[in-house]
Amino acid sequence: MAMEFTDQNFDQEVLKSDKITLVDFWAPWCGPCQMMGPIVEELAVALGDKAKIGKLNVDENPATAQAFTVMSIPTVLIFKDGKVAQKFVGVQSKEVLKEALEKI
Repeated sequence: MAMEFTDQNFDQEVLKSDKITLVDFWAPWCGPCQMMGPIVEELAVALGDKAKIGKLNVDENPATAQAFTVMSIPTVLIFKDGKVAQKFVGVQSKEVLKEALEKI
């Protein structure tokens, strides 16, 4: 199951993680974000312990969204060693995200 990232746990769970971490920046009112939700959940199940997969609600956690200049949602950032390794804006397929995670 996908994790819930917040302004409070982002540093520990994402930036200091020893695993590659995918973060889906989303909001409940965003239609395309609703399409991304199930894709992110499926990815979390498919990858299991190989990577951390989670979501961050930009309405509830504006500091993190601003820190990474998330202008439009959904935005997916993949982190490795505390840095953004790849960025996707808009709805992405599970295959595209899985392939990106496997390459990193």
